[in-house]
This record gives sequence, structure tokens and C-alpha cells, in this order.
Amino acid sequence: MDKTILITGGAGFIGSHLVRLFVNKYPNYKVVNLDKLTYAGNLANLSDIENAINYEFVKGDIVDADFINGLFRKHQFDAVIHLAAESHVDRSIEGPMDFVMTNIVGTANLLNAAKSLWQGDYTNKLFYHVSTDEVYGSLGEEGMFLETTPYDPRSPYSASKASSDHLVRAYHHTYGLPIVISNCSNNYGSHQFPEKLIPLFINNIKNNKPLPVYGKGENIRDWLWVEDHARAIDVIFHQGKNAETYNIGGHNEWTNIDLIKVICQVMDEKLGRAKGESEQLITYVTDRAGHDMRYAIDATKLKEELGWIPSLQFEEGIRNTIDWYLNNEEWLNNVTSGAYQNYYEQQYADR
Repeated sequence: MDKTILITGGAGFIGSHLVRLFVNKYPNYKVVNLDKLTYAGNLANLSDIENAINYEFVKGDIVDADFINGLFRKHQFDAVIHLAAESHVDRSIEGPMDFVMTNIVGTANLLNAAKSLWQGDYTNKLFYHVSTDEVYGSLGEEGMFLETTPYDPRSPYSASKASSDHLVRAYHHTYGLPIVISNCSNNYGSHQFPEKLIPLFINNIKNNKPLPVYGKGENIRDWLWVEDHARAIDVIFHQGKNAETYNIGGHNEWTNIDLIKVICQVMDEKLGRAKGESEQLITYVTDRAGHDMRYAIDATKLKEELGWIPSLQFEEGIRNTIDWYLNNEEWLNNVTSGAYQNYYEQQYADR
């Protein structure tokens, strides 16, 4: 194999799309997928490539430093693409320490292991840290996040990701570790755990359950198709400049309420319901604490320096996404029931 790459969080939503892309596109890369298999990690996301000769899955926790060091010694990784993270803002408000441990301590463990293994010989080595636009805080009605925008995190989740970003940069400046960082806007697409807005609302509409909307639904997000995100990571991994940051965005802003109404309209069409029927499920709830008003990514640097642009328009992407969830009821029922986690507890009880 030309390279051995560790991808952390590779059984999750974005990670599984990235693992699939690398395994299929680069047969001469050995891809090791490390995932803790928490509620959001699902090996069914990768059933199509699980037997590939250049792929290996390892169950483990990045918070366990001894385990991480042993894994690096065993596989002699040439590169790390680090996606493993606690990522749901609401969960971070309820239990911030889980986010501190995984997102900060876990990242530090990976950095230390890479530094120890590579011993200052950084030829063809790379630590790629995948982050979020939420580290930049909240925007007003105008403007966009640039790579140079000062950090202003507003939730325990975004604060923990901001901290991990700072650690990665510090290891470059202090130890010379070769790094790149990307900060991405909201992703949508197949295989996303249904606590996030789009799959949650698709599932709730299908089952005639309420659609809880924070405040008046006026918060604005930039949405990016997950497979375009994986493509961007691929481009940055192979062509990005050492120590640079790249913003990845969909050029696709929607208020939450307008997005929800589009989902309702398409679901009415797909399910043969009367026009406007699903919108009756919308229920306005008290806004969450520290809710950022608007995110918007300026991905000009990525386009001009590395030639990446989104491939899919939202109108097509949301229809493809809805079709996937409607056509994969077994996957959706499995993750909402938690049955897959019971299997993992039995399968990996001794690990």
C-alpha cells in the first residue's frame, strides 16, 4: 500500500461517506476506520465496502491515550483525517463534559500519537482536522465566514471544536507537525442520524409526528450535500497547503422554517398527501440557549486555490435525500430503535 490512513469517526454520517470515497477511489491506500460506535456510529453505513481488501475497521475511543498510541505503533499511519467528535449542540448543552473529553482530549491524544510516531520526520505525513463553521460564532444579516474570521463559539459544542482547532495549529507551530484544517457548513444527505434537522423531520412527517421548530424558525444555515463535503476533503488532503485552513460551504442559505416547508412540500408529493398537509405538523418551541442566528461560509479560497465547487444544487439534493430515507426504512427503523447498538454491545463486549 502506498499510504496507511487513519480516518476517525468513519462510521458516522460524514465519516462513512469519506471512508467509502477513499476505499473505492484509492485502492493503494490502506484505510483504517476508527470509531467508538456511539449512537451516531453505524457500521451499516459501510456495508458495501466492509470486505474491501484495503479497508479495516477498529472499534475504540480516542479518549483512551494508551489505546491510541498502540494503534499508531501497530499501523504506522502516514496520515490522519480526524472527524470523530461529539457534534450535536443540544446534547452539548445537556452534557458538556462529553464534548470536552472527546473533542479536546481526544484530539490531543491523536496529535500526541502522531508526533510520537513521526518523530520529526514529516515527509509525506499529514494530520487533517475536520471542523465546523460554528467556531466562528454568529453572523448578522450580511457577511460570510472567512478563514480569517475571529473565533467566537457560543455553545459547549462549538467551544470544544474551537479548542481542538487551536490545539492542532499549536502542534504545527510548536512541533512542526504538518496539518490542514477545514471548517464546513451544515451537511445533509443519506445515512445521517435522525437527531439532526433534515432526517428528523423526514422521519417525523412520515410518522405524522410534530415538527419542533425553535423560536420562529428564522435562524439561517448554509447547507452542503455530504458527498460534496467528502470530495472537498479529498481535494484538501491531496492538494492543500501545509498549515492552511479551508472553508467548505454550499453557497446555499435557508432559514430553518423555509427549509422545513420545502421538506413538507416534497414529502406531501412523495407520500401522496394533500398539499400543505405536512405543514400542519409544524410546532413552534422555545428557542434553545445560545442559538446562533446565521452561519454562511465563503468558500472562495477553496475554489480559487484547489478548484473545488459544490456539484449538486439543493433542490436536487433534498429530493435525493428524501428518496433515500423513504427507500431505506429498515436502516431508519434500526437506528431509531437503537437495535444496532445492542448488537455492538454484544459483538464488541471484550474490546
